[in-house]
Formats: sequence, structure tokens, C-alpha cells
Amino acid sequence: MRLRFLHALLGALLIVGTVWAGSAAAEPALPSEAVQEKLIKTCILTLNDANLTGNYTVLHAKLAKPFRTQFNPDKLKAGFKGFADQQIDLSVVAIKTPVASTPSKIDDRGVLQLRGYFDTQPSRVHYELDFLVSEEEWKPISINVRVRPASEK
Repeated sequence: MRLRFLHALLGALLIVGTVWAGSAAAEPALPSEAVQEKLIKTCILTLNDANLTGNYTVLHAKLAKPFRTQFNPDKLKAGFKGFADQQIDLSVVAIKTPVASTPSKIDDRGVLQLRGYFDTQPSRVHYELDFLVSEEEWKPISINVRVRPASEK
């Protein structure tokens, strides 16, 4: 199963790059592991709540500002419809520790990239999450969550 909230338009990528480059006085520092875990869990649990309730306003409010202006709650709901229709409850991630599949990094656009999974059974929750500093805190700009059998890598 796959879930994606991606940079839907090339223009969105250009806006994020422009907004970040124009407002950045210094390169952001890589957050601590504890902060990274909080970002991962908050993002996935907020998405989980949106998918289970059908209310995407909180998820929308937590997005980086450039993406909030382009993707309203209804567009988010439509984008996550396939995953939400499955009524998969991801709340188990609240009590698990994320396992990084690649080292966390900040790319040349200032985007924090977090990749990994939660070692849950019988399926693993895999994530690829990107965050941008927006309104002085890291906020999601890309959410990709997959649920696959634990035997699959």
C-alpha cells in the first residue's frame, strides 16, 4: 500500500526553492535524533488522524506555508483517498522507535529528508518524509508512507 503527498507541480518546487532561498540567512542545522523522532511521529500520527476521521484541517495547518497555500484540506483528502479508504490505523507508531534506512540529511534546498520504517508486525510502516523550515519550525512538504509485510524490505 502506498500513500503520497508529493510536490504536485514543478511550480511548487520552484516556489519552495525561492521561498527558502529568499528567507534563509543561514543553513538550518540538522535536528537532534529526538527532534527527528518527534517530527516523524507527529507527521504520521496527524496523517493517521486525518485518514481515520476524514478531517484534513489539522494536517493542512501543520504543512509548510508554501504548500498550505497550494493544497487546501479538500485537495489533501482527495490525494490520500486511496489510503484513507483502507482505514489503516497507524497509531502503533506512537509506541515504536523509528529505524532510519538512510542517514538523515538536509539537501541543498534546505529540505530535511527523513527515511526509514517502524518495525511493526505483521506489517512495517515505511516513511519518506521531507520537512522545510516554515514559520520558524520544521514542517512537512512531502509525505510518503507505505505499509508492507515485514518480510519485504
